[in-house]
Amino acid sequence: MNAYDEYMKGIVQPMRQELVDAGFNELTTAEDVNEFMASAKGVSLVVINSVCGCAAGLARPAVRQAIEEVKPDHLVTVFAGQDREATAEMRGFFEEVPASSPSIAVLRDGQLEYFIPREQIEGYPVEQITEHLTGVLKQACAQ
Repeated sequence: MNAYDEYMKGIVQPMRQELVDAGFNELTTAEDVNEFMASAKGVSLVVINSVCGCAAGLARPAVRQAIEEVKPDHLVTVFAGQDREATAEMRGFFEEVPASSPSIAVLRDGQLEYFIPREQIEGYPVEQITEHLTGVLKQACAQ
């Protein structure tokens, strides 16, 4: 690992930990993603994490608040720009939407049911994002 990679690993650790502490399973390799997707039954919430400010101030807080109200069967995350292979592999499962980070995907039995791209996160109040995601999760988990 070069000095830059080592530096970034340390910088992003709290950003990773925020979701892990909320109950998310971190998928850091393409193999992790494929193993998860092969067995993902029910509703999965996938967060494509990022170092940007809208991930820190909006996406992660909104996700944490939404899952306090409605908890899907699975909580997983990949980290864009850090775990490149895992992120690319996960995005391959919903190629119909443009890559964006941060972003939030709701899957049912491994199939994309709903997607919230960065454009619906950045510039919106955290309460609005939380409400949006909570509504999506309520609908997905009620089926």
